[in-house]
Amino acid sequence: MADTAGTAEVRDPRSGAGGRGQAVLMVLGAAVLFGTTGTTQALGPSGTTPLGVGAARIVIGGAGLLAVLPWVGGRRSAALALWRTRWGVLAGVTTALYQVCFFGGVSRAGVALGTLVTIGSGPVFTGLLSWLMLRERPQASWALATTVCVVGLALLVASGASSPSVDPVGLLLALASGFGYAVYTVAAKRLMNEGHRSDEVMAASFGLGGALLLVVLVTQPIAWVSTPSGLAMALWLGLGTTTLAYVLFGRGLHHLPAGPVTTLVLAEPVVATLLGVLVLDETLAPAGWVGAACVLAGLALQGVVASRGPRARFVEDDLTAGGLPL
Repeated sequence: MADTAGTAEVRDPRSGAGGRGQAVLMVLGAAVLFGTTGTTQALGPSGTTPLGVGAARIVIGGAGLLAVLPWVGGRRSAALALWRTRWGVLAGVTTALYQVCFFGGVSRAGVALGTLVTIGSGPVFTGLLSWLMLRERPQASWALATTVCVVGLALLVASGASSPSVDPVGLLLALASGFGYAVYTVAAKRLMNEGHRSDEVMAASFGLGGALLLVVLVTQPIAWVSTPSGLAMALWLGLGTTTLAYVLFGRGLHHLPAGPVTTLVLAEPVVATLLGVLVLDETLAPAGWVGAACVLAGLALQGVVASRGPRARFVEDDLTAGGLPL
């Protein structure tokens, strides 16, 4: 497939700690929005299915990202042109893939274990893939922060979970979801490194992913969308936790290496847990609070290092010299 250049974002290689700090805050802001999805679904109408809600979220969110492009400085034609590039197709396909695999994983392995494997494996896969494909060498600080976060996540998830029997297929699907999310992130970063705007990359990825998930959506019960609470839920999940969240995520990813970005997104389960306690009157065992503290400590470490470290290196010269071809 041909590589088609889009509207290039202005890149200032002299960007300092202030710009990187803003990028960290944007990624954390996206994670906060991601963290509202569970509470939103819990407050939504009956008659929904997790797969149907997830598909509707990406379909609406992808359409929203394409719709707002002119207002954030991008061009729809440039975003759609990315569907003719191999990295654009890869980002779109894996956007749909990680959604489907996630719901398949949690349905077989259980919500707690499936979520832990998916979210915990994502940063690890991303760090390895960004090293291989983008030549972003993982730093010791990233490995430490990610380890602390994953340990905390394990405590957080396990504190409210029973002990289900392990389903190997469910675990494989959860791992596939984490891997798909990592591939999507690395593919999106690769497109940004080639000069494409982050907003256009996000719109292309979720626009294509949403188009693919339309096939899934029509197989699910969707009568709930016609109710006021169902419509409100669908719009928030699509426009709030996807359109707005991925505008922030993309702009953060533009300035930061892919591995640390996915580690910062581990703020999502902490936000989800706090909302569960504060809004849904859920209880959290002491081990869960320890886990949340561990995740916050890992996020603080990653945030400080990312905001002070070198800006994400441009790899145009590496695209033929060192990056792995796809």
